[in-house]
Amino acid sequence: MKVLLAGGGTGGHINPALAIASIIKEHQPDAEFLFAGTPGGMEARLIPQAGYAFAPIKVAGFQRKLTLKNIKRNCQALCYLATSGRRAKQIVKEFQPDIAIGTGGYVAGPVIRMAAKMGVKTAIHEQNAYPGVTNKILSKEVDKVMLTVKEALDYMDKSIDYTVTGLPVRKGIAGKSKAQARAELGFDDEMCILSFGGSLGAGCINETMAEVIAWHTSNGLKINHIHGYGGMGRESFPKAIKEKGVDTGSKRLRISEYINDMDTCLAAADLVICRAGASTLAELEAAGKASILIPSPVVAGNHQFHNANVLGKAGAAIVIEQKNVTNELMIEKVKELYENREKLSSMSQKAGALNVSDTNERIYKVVQELTAK
Repeated sequence: MKVLLAGGGTGGHINPALAIASIIKEHQPDAEFLFAGTPGGMEARLIPQAGYAFAPIKVAGFQRKLTLKNIKRNCQALCYLATSGRRAKQIVKEFQPDIAIGTGGYVAGPVIRMAAKMGVKTAIHEQNAYPGVTNKILSKEVDKVMLTVKEALDYMDKSIDYTVTGLPVRKGIAGKSKAQARAELGFDDEMCILSFGGSLGAGCINETMAEVIAWHTSNGLKINHIHGYGGMGRESFPKAIKEKGVDTGSKRLRISEYINDMDTCLAAADLVICRAGASTLAELEAAGKASILIPSPVVAGNHQFHNANVLGKAGAAIVIEQKNVTNELMIEKVKELYENREKLSSMSQKAGALNVSDTNERIYKVVQELTAK
């Protein structure tokens, strides 16, 4: 089987493509893969690093806000648009795929559209509850639409052929017990909080977590806390908690720039405080963890807010928009869950109930059905 994958721009599009390739490879070790992506995007580095062939194609999105810089970008996007169809046709013609799968990002548009036009079986995977522009357009042109959550259908044409597959999560997530994880981290059986804002960090989460950590340590509460402040908090976060008199040497605290053992930290946690990216939420569901979600307000279509509300409406998470975040409110919510363990447990169970445990099988079934036709 020959599989063409297209997606890029962000890890949220690239990682699902890599995961889909791994799923197919597990069932068909001799399958051939080609990834199409932009030469200047993250995919140009990550795909070859993963050991897959990479076909560059120049594509760019149009900027709505008219500034001199954006006008220049839009002129460049028009130039790319004029050549992307020809390049996409070349990629498809030379590789001769049995199936082409798009995972979002502007680059998926011309590649998947051309594959469909040339008679190749096509599918897309939408990670978010609010679909991206490219996937909205492609959904009416492909043979099958795979959705992480059914709520995404609210923003798509109701006539599309879709299936809810969930989103593949990293191996190791939900594979370790809470007791085992806490033993590895040196934590006791008291409440454990895990907070982070991604590899770069999030200023809003760092600022409020400095206050939360100072609050529960100064009041002698039995809370174990893991916090990853990310690259943008490298200078500010250690300084902030030092000024607040926090003993960073406490055996109940683990504060670091990056969290490299997320599987262990997630397994140990009772409560997770984080953003609402699709992959993160899929992991919360797989691990069955209660959460306080602060969606990033600077993402396309405000999709993190829509993602978070899936868990919020199910009673699995407390959703707080960034504009509403205050130190007092965050402390209030943490205190409420610290004092009400039944509610914390209930939220965890509801998160677990949202998990699609057979995501890999569902995705491979789509591939099988399309390639068999």
